[in-house]
Amino acid sequence: MCGIVGAVAERNITAILLEGLKRLEYRGYDSAGVAVFTNDGTLERTRRVGKVSELDAALAEHPLVGRLGIAHTRWATHGAPNERNAHPHFSGDIAVVHNGIIENHEALREQLKALGYVFTSDTDTEVIAHLLTHKLKDLHDLTVALKATVKELHGAYGLAVINARQPDRLVAARSGSPLVIGLGLGENFLASDQLALRQVTDRFMYLEEGDIAEIRRDNVQIWDVSGNPVERQTVQYSDGAEAADKGEFRHYMLKEIHEQPTVVQRTLEGRLSNDQVLVQAFGPQAAELFAKVRNVQIVACGTSYHAGMVARYWLEELAGIPCQVEVASEFRYRKVVVQPDTLFVTISQSGETADTLAALRNAKELGFLASLAICNVGISSLVRESDLTLLTQAGREIGVASTKAFTTQLVGLLLLTLSLGQVRGTLAKGVEARLVEELRRLPTRLGEALAMDSTVEKIAELFAEKNHTLFLGRGAQFPVAMEGALKLKEISYIHAEAYPAGELKHGPLALVDNDMPVVTVAPNNELLEKLKSNLQEVRARGGELIVFADEKAGMTNGEGTHVVQMPHIHDILSPILYTIPLQLLSYYVAVLKGTDVDQPRNLAKSVTVE
Repeated sequence: MCGIVGAVAERNITAILLEGLKRLEYRGYDSAGVAVFTNDGTLERTRRVGKVSELDAALAEHPLVGRLGIAHTRWATHGAPNERNAHPHFSGDIAVVHNGIIENHEALREQLKALGYVFTSDTDTEVIAHLLTHKLKDLHDLTVALKATVKELHGAYGLAVINARQPDRLVAARSGSPLVIGLGLGENFLASDQLALRQVTDRFMYLEEGDIAEIRRDNVQIWDVSGNPVERQTVQYSDGAEAADKGEFRHYMLKEIHEQPTVVQRTLEGRLSNDQVLVQAFGPQAAELFAKVRNVQIVACGTSYHAGMVARYWLEELAGIPCQVEVASEFRYRKVVVQPDTLFVTISQSGETADTLAALRNAKELGFLASLAICNVGISSLVRESDLTLLTQAGREIGVASTKAFTTQLVGLLLLTLSLGQVRGTLAKGVEARLVEELRRLPTRLGEALAMDSTVEKIAELFAEKNHTLFLGRGAQFPVAMEGALKLKEISYIHAEAYPAGELKHGPLALVDNDMPVVTVAPNNELLEKLKSNLQEVRARGGELIVFADEKAGMTNGEGTHVVQMPHIHDILSPILYTIPLQLLSYYVAVLKGTDVDQPRNLAKSVTVE
């Protein structure tokens, strides 16, 4: 979940490392550090607690100048976020940065202590540094020592290492945590995400599971998990450095909320005919596989899990296919009974989510019909390891709280639903053509929802002094309510819960008073009248209602009731539309609360550790 950057060049690489860390700060920002083999012939390190700006200020005061170096921005797992636990970690003449978790670190620590090694941090990473130093005593070559070291590591890791005695290279290893090599002219780079290197190169080589790499200024060598020399494909980007600025917006999150009409349009492009979804968008074998599907198992985490919950309603209502949805971290650790001909679907923004990846690998041993990934990153592990793929087109999402990735996932899942129903012949007559027409209009409807920005900003003032909020929804809007609650708690730190509205009298109603705002989504569907009755229960207990209601729902403002009129939309697409105002609400409440919207405390963007 941390960010790694490394470089070997004929120029000073400190500024490159720092810029890379700034671009990776979405992955973690508890502390940051850099180690450079300086032009004076020494290995030196600077580390600071907090964001990369603190490290930047320290280096401005005491610069490090060199042509070989590694850097790291940390999201704490083992050990508190303080300077002694910050990376890089030193042992003798080597420096190590690490993303992941070494599960057998305690046993290794005791072995190394018995050999006389002294630990100065609480991290699992320092074990790697000392173990490497110990291997070097006999093996002498850094790459050979790294190959021997990783054989003793259990867990997940992306590693980058430099050695003051071999200052012509940096070495790297990948197991369960992504690493990418950036290729330059007379210089080469390493990072945990290609975004970190787009300012210096447009050519990249992605390490695969188990790879070891030796990166020198003029060449790169890679060995696979069996120790055989291999060549990995070079990918070249032609669109220049990816836009990573906020533009006219105050925060990345607000920018990404407003990008949703555009990215939804991109996700739909090339996947719709006049009146059908193009099934081949899922892969050349999709139609043949979809014809065999009798059940669907969806596995995901966080926001992606909520998208899967919405999809369950669609799959069962439209395609007539039984669907189970489960949190990946639970699925991977329980005994699973697989129904015949079950399609295993994973959902992930990054495609590197540790629990989701582990669930996919476990599923391959359990007899599922096939695997399908709905993902935003085409070169991710999840995509490479799945049988079928639908890539969303959300573009880079910098804000930690997911917004546009969620809505494009929903679009992808609706395309999947219609494709399965089409191939299996289970869609009601005319349904697909009608929904394809509605999908074409969806970007416009999302734009109309975004036009309510100032209205939602005003509503947010109701939350300025609140510490708790209840979200309600019925049917497919219940997962939308869950996503709204998640957004609010993520970035404003307000305690928020979501319930099906029909569950109010079964417990949650006890929480309702004038200090507990109740947020509700109310599309104009067959559950509307029942929802109105639920809301009366809230008002009778003095609860203040914020209702995002269809313009045709007949709901108006009243004492303690604030109604925001939403554009009318087909009920099937309403979960996508009603997500927008909940995202805006969480954003403006967080701004009022003065929190760090793009980088909320204790969280990181890409959860690549368990």
